[in-house]
Amino acid sequence: MVTLGCSKNTVDSEVLMGQLIANDFDVKHEAVSKESDIVIINTCGFIDNAKQESIDTILHYAKQKQAGKIDQLIVTGCLSERYKPDLEKEISNVDHYFGTRDLPLLLKTLGADYKHELVGERMITTPRHFAYMKISEGCDRPCSFCAIPLMRGMHVSKPMEQLVKEATHLASKGTKELLLIAQDSTYYGLDIYKERRLAELMNRLADVEGIEWIRLHYAFPAGFPEDVLDVMRKRSNICNYLDIPLQHISDPMLKSMRRGTTRKRTYELIDAFRQKVPGIALRTTMIAGYPGETEKDHQEMVDFIKDIRFDRLGIFEYSHEENTHAFELKDNVPAEVKQDRVAAVMAVQQEISLAINESKVGNTYKVLIDRKEGTYFVGRTEADSPEVDNEVLVEASNVYLRVGSFANIKITSSGEFDLFGTPV
Repeated sequence: MVTLGCSKNTVDSEVLMGQLIANDFDVKHEAVSKESDIVIINTCGFIDNAKQESIDTILHYAKQKQAGKIDQLIVTGCLSERYKPDLEKEISNVDHYFGTRDLPLLLKTLGADYKHELVGERMITTPRHFAYMKISEGCDRPCSFCAIPLMRGMHVSKPMEQLVKEATHLASKGTKELLLIAQDSTYYGLDIYKERRLAELMNRLADVEGIEWIRLHYAFPAGFPEDVLDVMRKRSNICNYLDIPLQHISDPMLKSMRRGTTRKRTYELIDAFRQKVPGIALRTTMIAGYPGETEKDHQEMVDFIKDIRFDRLGIFEYSHEENTHAFELKDNVPAEVKQDRVAAVMAVQQEISLAINESKVGNTYKVLIDRKEGTYFVGRTEADSPEVDNEVLVEASNVYLRVGSFANIKITSSGEFDLFGTPV
């Protein structure tokens, strides 16, 4: 199994592999050996760079199949959902292409049964002490630049009881941190309960014995359910951390992007976060070079970032995606300008991150140890999600820390995106 793209794809691959294992297949994740009979690629189709990586990966394994090194090649996931006819025409020696909702059909093709009783059971590919939990699938938002509804369909929440059962199962296997993910986590419950129920879900997950951290990702700003903040403040095992992709701050850009919010409401929302959850760590993502973005719009974004001082921030170059609303607009910001604007934003964020990290020197934090790498134990604070955020490095020559456990670490020095410390 080869997985490309986001954490939602990771969960899909884990579920697929769990089903295959239950059908007595020998499954390995991203460790294809010469003895592998079948390769399944779970693709990403979100933006240009991700699509190219998926295509390159398919071509690599198509050549392996042509050379007789593997017997069967199957492609699934977002790229396949979105471009199946084109892929079948252009890369014809793939045995089967499946979309994002074709798991039972994929299993049937391999002679396997879809086992409905495997609720919450999957082959975890992350270190066992943390796991991603997908609370819903698809998205009902009308964002102009986004192709996710084309690939994932409309929003479907998972029943709360199913998610609690999944969390309980994960905890029994050693999971201590749940990372809640969705295309839009704040929409949770509207389809099946007729009201937003994210706060209740988080409360119920916080009751699961063994779960010590719960972390919320991909919150949509418009219509944010502020009762989530009350739960976050009250429950000690819900991290004071929020990943909320804002994309822009300029009103003309927000309107054209169809984000359903304004600069004023965004400032009010961030103020509510910080008032209700003091010390909350905020992560966001931005888009540079959206059609019609002027230098004034870009500078407004830079000033906003300087003003708000996000703990974590990423920015992407706009990708002109066919069949989206924004595809009707002219992609009129030159590539080099997009690159310059990304670099300018990240230069500002680097300074902010360094200043925030320097302010932590001398303080002690609860740190979850993820791994030992070289001469360091590497972990994360409550303010950091795996793979995308800062890490805490502890020199391993004189201390021993158990991977998957928590330790109190005093910060002794810092860099732009890392902290260094010693156990206390």
